[in-house]
Amino acid sequence: MIELGLARVARLLKHTPLPWRSVHVAGTNGKGSICAYLSAMLHINGVRCGRFTSPHLVDRWDCISIDGKTVDESLFREVEAAVRRHNFSRSIGGTEFELLTATAFEIFTRGKVQAAVVECGLGGRLDATNVLKAPLVTVISRIGLDHQQFLGESLEQVATEKAGIMKPGVPCVVDATNPESVMKVLNLCAGLTGAKTVTSSLGTQDKFAWKDIRELGLENQQLMNLSCAIVALKLALRQLGKPLDIQKSMAAIRDVKWPGRLQRVSIQKLTGRAQDILLDGAHNAQAAELLGFHVGRTLRTAGQSVTWVIAASRGKDLKGILRPLLKPGDDVVAVEFGVVDGMPWVLPAAAKTILETADGVLEGLCGRKRDAGRDVLGALQQATKIGAGGPLVIAGSLYLVSDVIRLLRDADA
Repeated sequence: MIELGLARVARLLKHTPLPWRSVHVAGTNGKGSICAYLSAMLHINGVRCGRFTSPHLVDRWDCISIDGKTVDESLFREVEAAVRRHNFSRSIGGTEFELLTATAFEIFTRGKVQAAVVECGLGGRLDATNVLKAPLVTVISRIGLDHQQFLGESLEQVATEKAGIMKPGVPCVVDATNPESVMKVLNLCAGLTGAKTVTSSLGTQDKFAWKDIRELGLENQQLMNLSCAIVALKLALRQLGKPLDIQKSMAAIRDVKWPGRLQRVSIQKLTGRAQDILLDGAHNAQAAELLGFHVGRTLRTAGQSVTWVIAASRGKDLKGILRPLLKPGDDVVAVEFGVVDGMPWVLPAAAKTILETADGVLEGLCGRKRDAGRDVLGALQQATKIGAGGPLVIAGSLYLVSDVIRLLRDADA
């Protein structure tokens, strides 16, 4: 169950000191990438750094890390149990995400981090992570439509909710590619709050070797995420009294791996397919546009069709997700992801509904269609068979990404 608000998490953390500083990151897409880049660069510049992102990828504790290492399961379960006991004994009624947030913050305190990069779970203003009072810097990435039942039906309404993480006197780094109407809202909110917006755009980070960064093969939006992280890094290090080592920071950038975002992986152990596939958690229209552009640029050579394995959360804008991805003649294998640990309210869209929507988007010009039900492994095997070595992409849901990565991990065990 999703229930926004700050009162419960504040009670959960009432007796937990938070001596560490934070960088608070909100936005619709790109938050996770910004957190990954920023935490890696802070660490390599001598800051003991925590990172809290959501949702988890495979295990509930893999969303919490210190200095780039996922916290031990035993520590996570010990702290989580203490948080849950406190929640029960005081009849606080914290939601699952509020309990997870309190667990992460307690782990950071125990781990004596100097700073933590914290991603909003949903929105910003009423998100549990907004219990943070005095961040070093806030960041707002690209804003799009998602979770409209909580955040509003327009980009401007969503932007207002995201801007709720702004704090008086705290700089807020904003992705400059946001639409003009969004930028107006963010600047207005900053003025009312007493924050200062710092826009981040490509090429502004003159001390960094952007030529070298471009050679990493990142898409423009990924470069924008990196740009936001670099601006936030400079602001954070200045307040922490730490010097910026550009060469070390470049090394950290090159080493960052963010699973499930334009990720090339092998599924040979699962299906026998020799060619790598593309794995991306594109779960809203904006993210799907980025993925569709990347697929068109890198995989649709000589007019080649693509085989898709698609899942989505129930209630998502399926047309908005599928329209930028599918082209006439593409094959679609629809599947339903499994139970999400710690989030039982998250349900998959019916595979039948996904196929019907795909047919509608392509006006009957969809290629082969397969309904894999809840059999994710079977979906991969069917896609491998009908794809015959051509481009194969898994997309539509981070929970599907989790299922695939879990299958790959089990195959390696």
